[in-house]
Amino acid sequence: MNEVRWAIITGADGGMGTEITRAVAEAGYHVLMACYQPKKAEGVRQQLIKETGNPYLEVLAIDLSSMDSVVSFANEVIKRNLSVSLLMNNAGTMETGLHITTDGFERTVSVNYLGPFLLTHKLLPILVPGARIVNMVSCTYAIGHLDFPDFYLRGKKGRFFRIPVYSNTKLALMLFTLELSERLKDRGIVVNAADPGIVSTDIITMHQWFDPLTDILFRPFIRTPRQGADTAIGLLLNAKEAGVTGQLYASSHRKVLSEKYIRHKQKKQLWEETEHLLQRWLNKY
Repeated sequence: MNEVRWAIITGADGGMGTEITRAVAEAGYHVLMACYQPKKAEGVRQQLIKETGNPYLEVLAIDLSSMDSVVSFANEVIKRNLSVSLLMNNAGTMETGLHITTDGFERTVSVNYLGPFLLTHKLLPILVPGARIVNMVSCTYAIGHLDFPDFYLRGKKGRFFRIPVYSNTKLALMLFTLELSERLKDRGIVVNAADPGIVSTDIITMHQWFDPLTDILFRPFIRTPRQGADTAIGLLLNAKEAGVTGQLYASSHRKVLSEKYIRHKQKKQLWEETEHLLQRWLNKY
């Protein structure tokens, strides 16, 4: 009998998340759809079961802005003794204003970086040798900037602006990818980052007066969710990427990262500061 292969996909009911879940389900994986709105996700799950013929899709609630929720999700998975082959950190947000979580962190930072950092750490014990972790980044990492401790508490120094804060979280996720790949090499677990490009999803709607103009001028050139998801799908499933780790992929091709990021002066500091900040949740069972 074939061993059951499990995949965990955050934001599995969103635009790209649905496409990633579809591809992983078609590849025969049992999928845990880690979603913020379980009722909405249930409809997506039922539709994907019909389309893929794979009945082994399950919705499990997670709120990446709450570290307690992340711990609860991870503990539920661990309690079930699942052997996880794929972890797709796909979920993301771009908050339109400054929102502080009950944990005291800026919400974009929590959902895009702190939540994935904590979730990945908690799940490491049940990841099988050869497992693949893919983090969904963005080309905006290139304009990201990390100020400590402002990054965690407000997203940036000074006034809140959504795009710089979002960019900062994607830089943090990129540096996390690079550092984690080094730390997991001996376990045979690969860690890579996927840049989907600019995708037509709700996250790029700013709710501003110029949105209709943005739609007219730019939407025809923006990628569909499936096109945006293709790079991540390749990193999760393609045999040719089996041993690749610590890389950034865009448009389904490996992108050469400059030394500025590979040897980023804040890479280890970010890891240490984040570990310290999340210590009570990292130790919580």
